[in-house]
Amino acid sequence: MTIESIFESAESRVRSYGRSFPVTLERAVGTEVWSADGRRYLDFLSGAGSLNYGHNHPVLRDALVEHILGNGITHSLDLQTVSKARFLETFRDVILEPRGLDHVVQFTGPTGTNAVEAALKIARKVTGRSTVVSFTNGFHGVTLGGLSVTGNRFQRAGAGLPLGGSAVVPFDGYLGPDFDTLAYFERVVDDPSSGLDHPAAVIVETVQGEGGLNAAGAEWLRGLERLCRERGILMIVDDIQAGCGRTGSFFSFETAGIRPDLITLSKSLSGFGLPFAVLLIDRHLDCWEPGEHNGTFRGNNHAFVTATKAIEHFWTDDTFVRSVEASAALVRTRLDRIVNRFAGHVVDVRGRGLMIGVRCSDPARAANVTRRAFDNGLIIERSGPFDEVIKLLLPLTTPRQQIEEGIDILEAAMDAEYASVIDLRDTSVLQPAVSPLRS
Repeated sequence: MTIESIFESAESRVRSYGRSFPVTLERAVGTEVWSADGRRYLDFLSGAGSLNYGHNHPVLRDALVEHILGNGITHSLDLQTVSKARFLETFRDVILEPRGLDHVVQFTGPTGTNAVEAALKIARKVTGRSTVVSFTNGFHGVTLGGLSVTGNRFQRAGAGLPLGGSAVVPFDGYLGPDFDTLAYFERVVDDPSSGLDHPAAVIVETVQGEGGLNAAGAEWLRGLERLCRERGILMIVDDIQAGCGRTGSFFSFETAGIRPDLITLSKSLSGFGLPFAVLLIDRHLDCWEPGEHNGTFRGNNHAFVTATKAIEHFWTDDTFVRSVEASAALVRTRLDRIVNRFAGHVVDVRGRGLMIGVRCSDPARAANVTRRAFDNGLIIERSGPFDEVIKLLLPLTTPRQQIEEGIDILEAAMDAEYASVIDLRDTSVLQPAVSPLRS
């Protein structure tokens, strides 16, 4: 039996990434990964944003190895441990207090959807109301609560039963640049005959990762916060994919100057790809009774160790932020060039920071481009309602040379895909076409 055949015979059909990228990986450093047969790939997927600091960052790796070799605690439920205390102190002093956030940390379990479930529960508990408003193209996990506020029809169908307790309103820009979606939301909240029960909370991503890299404007986010404050609605920001530096700042909402009531974090919080999720709760909302919400794997001390080290190494000054900004500017420049070269076929650049990509007019061609890129050594995925957005989630630590190499591979894949439909030698004659997809 070959190593590849074991996955077909022993693993559930539900697997997805292994089908898109049919390779068996063995080792990784930074942005580079190698297959079992020795082939090198650039990883512009980085664990769907779980490896913001790259694979096996030596500072984090060495801290974890030292903890393990010293027989440090591995699993602790919600018992008090030295590693947990160090994380809480470091997170408070370096991340929360400098940003004026008086939030307590709830350890919710290993994945982002665990944090979302806790946020939905405590919002309903605090307000005594049941409806949670989410936004078109939002994604918040695949447990039942998370699915109830997720937009994707295919994923929602996996629940196998009706999903209630939520309502959907248009995200910023969903109905075009001239439609004020906040005015719509305000109207249906205030109209007792709109059919919308007064919400307990809204849950929002500032940049919609799975929904197609739709980025909310700062003014829209401030307006949403203001609407929530005036009407006693709690504001939950889902920063699971957009947080931990992915958009430049530690929290994706910092540039808007808002202060959410509840914040979900996971993915790159551990810094090392280890399972770790938290809910940040504004202190005055922390109304849980002891044990009212729990989970066996709340105490992953290995994640506490690497998360603490990541915060100490990357976030005690603005050096890392400046490097991310420089990388993001380079990526956007290269993607703007791609949009210009393939005008009418590649519609626009989406996203913010290093949560960024390009939207194609034909989803089938977007799939072909990512397949060609993979064949040439680049792991990159798609998102959006039609999987039409080619999405870059490269590690934030990726050196400039590898950024250029990865986008060169992407651009070459587009050359090969679109060569039969446009003259790549003369892009000056190309004019943008109206996309069949929504703007």
